[in-house]
Amino acid sequence: MRLKNTRTGPIKRYGIIVIIALFCAVLMWVGQRSQVSVFSNNGEPRALSQGSDAHPFISLTFNISWGNNKVYDILKSLEAHKAKATFFLSGEWAERHPDIVKAIHEGEHEIAMMGYTYESYTDKEAADIRQDIQKAQEAFEKLGFEDVHWIRPPHGKYNEEVLKVIEEQKLEAIQWSVNPRDWENPGTNQIIDQVLNQSGKGDIILLHASDSVKQTDKALEVVLPGLKQKDLKFVTVTELVNGSQTTIDQVN
Repeated sequence: MRLKNTRTGPIKRYGIIVIIALFCAVLMWVGQRSQVSVFSNNGEPRALSQGSDAHPFISLTFNISWGNNKVYDILKSLEAHKAKATFFLSGEWAERHPDIVKAIHEGEHEIAMMGYTYESYTDKEAADIRQDIQKAQEAFEKLGFEDVHWIRPPHGKYNEEVLKVIEEQKLEAIQWSVNPRDWENPGTNQIIDQVLNQSGKGDIILLHASDSVKQTDKALEVVLPGLKQKDLKFVTVTELVNGSQTTIDQVN
């Protein structure tokens, strides 16, 4: 009589489990490597400026550092056209306007930061930059946003030292590829023309929602449907990064 090997079944099951675990570990490692490559070059930190044109994604980003009026008009325009965006807020402003931060979040937009005081980091020592970022992180955590991952250096100014401090704080620097300079109020038509003519797949558009901008909300009434007609899909910065390979800015 041949005896059954009752140990074969469990051994096979354990073997399959081990193989699956190893496969998942490899996938996680590859994902981490690809994420690191987006923001570094041979170990040197970089700033994200544009996504790949492999997908029809475009990311609208809005800076806010003061004022509490214009942002509501911009939120209404985004809601009307079902467009998602990423808002870069200074921590100091966010503390003063928790109701607006909540409205941005409830509109399914992404919250990002511009430090705390919105003072240029290139004029500060590393310790002061670190302190400003940590103060901003504390401000957002108190508002219930503990996972703010993206930072736009105040005034868009940065150098290698600034990027290294940002990386130390486990944040990623975000710049832009299209800038209609709406904060200068150059004219509604000029903002519209510049955005529609220069924007394409993978672009990050820099706009503002502070009270200093007088024409941005009107420009959006044409810009948003215009970008849709170009078969572009509005995504947050996180979705842009996760959905495609990206390009980076070199430090001058």
